[in-house]
Amino acid sequence: MKSDLNDPNEIKINQMLSEPSTPGQIKLSLQSEDLERHSPLVTFLNIFQKYSMIISLIVVMLIFGIMTNGVLLAPRNISNLIFQNSFIAILAVGMLICILTGGNIDLSVGSIVGFIGALAGHLMIVEKYPVFISIVICLIAGIGIGIWQGFWIAYIGIPPFITTLAGQLVFRGLTLVILNGLTLAPFPDKFLGLSTGFIPDFFAVGDLNGTALVVGVAAVIAFLGIKIFGRINKINKGYETGNPILFAINLIVISGALLLATFTLAQYRGIPTVLIILAIIVLIYSILTSMTAPGRYLYALGGNEKAARLSGINTKKVMFFAYTNMAFLAAVAGLVFAARLNSASPSAGQNNELDAIASCFIGGASAYGGIGTVGGVLIGAAFMGVVNNGMSILGFEQAAQQVVKGLVLLFFVALDVMTKKKSK
Repeated sequence: MKSDLNDPNEIKINQMLSEPSTPGQIKLSLQSEDLERHSPLVTFLNIFQKYSMIISLIVVMLIFGIMTNGVLLAPRNISNLIFQNSFIAILAVGMLICILTGGNIDLSVGSIVGFIGALAGHLMIVEKYPVFISIVICLIAGIGIGIWQGFWIAYIGIPPFITTLAGQLVFRGLTLVILNGLTLAPFPDKFLGLSTGFIPDFFAVGDLNGTALVVGVAAVIAFLGIKIFGRINKINKGYETGNPILFAINLIVISGALLLATFTLAQYRGIPTVLIILAIIVLIYSILTSMTAPGRYLYALGGNEKAARLSGINTKKVMFFAYTNMAFLAAVAGLVFAARLNSASPSAGQNNELDAIASCFIGGASAYGGIGTVGGVLIGAAFMGVVNNGMSILGFEQAAQQVVKGLVLLFFVALDVMTKKKSK
């Protein structure tokens, strides 16, 4: 077999063989390298690197919790955090799909959020359409916007940056046209439940919301079952499964976080309706990106577009799907945001695209594409939400908040770039 001259391990062995060393010295050297690779410090660093975002989120929550005298971590404020940031998390999931295709972003999503909110306001408040029909029309409009932008990007070849920048201007202008520069309010009560309601409590447990506790336990059991049986299945098929210690830590950390979150919500009014919507979206797109062929195509396109094309992947369809999907999720986020504000405003959605992009990169998505997970993006969105909420409670001015968010985004993208350079 022909040797790989670029293999670091083989280079080290060749160097040792070329030096005047005894066989015992060579064996001792290899053993010492193996011990270093499996030393407690290296294991700790590997664990820290894998769970750095979760650790960062916990640290930030603790810091702001102390600085706000516990206000940030109060059950009522945790519910407010979910209400305030759920639509950003929905946008971030869609933005991840775009970024996976090669670091591409969608600058139009904030304008689409405002446009869909304006359309919903016009249909429900002015035209008096039923809530369900209005929601369906808004979602179809979102898909139509995605098809429009996806066509120019995928089949005409206009760069995503230019296409979505044009979309940002077009749909912000259409928002002003629909609203005539005015704010429409209020929405029907049935519509408000989409973003401001709570799941009814069917299992009251004293002062705690029993439904939240039951949902939390069920979520942990489902999570453990999927992960454990998935690992067993991989072992039976002979696939590599990774370090069992890291796997156990992953199960413990995520299960503990789920239980703590649901227990905290149970102390207030239970599970917000919008959290169920977000959970469904996260579940669907987690399965899409990790267990399906279209999901693998997204990563392949972001990893190497030319290689993906030569391997038989229809890259135009993948790009078309990514931007159509993004507009659809922006429509969902627009409905959630309008329901939370209980109004349709000409300024709704401004800068939302920046928060979504920041959530993706902070959550571990690569600026070069091909790397990122839905779970990581969710953590990134939570990180941004905690920072925003903590600074608001502490009385930071809007200008100061923008500076902090910009520096945080720059730090995480720089970290990604430096990691890529070291791996080359």
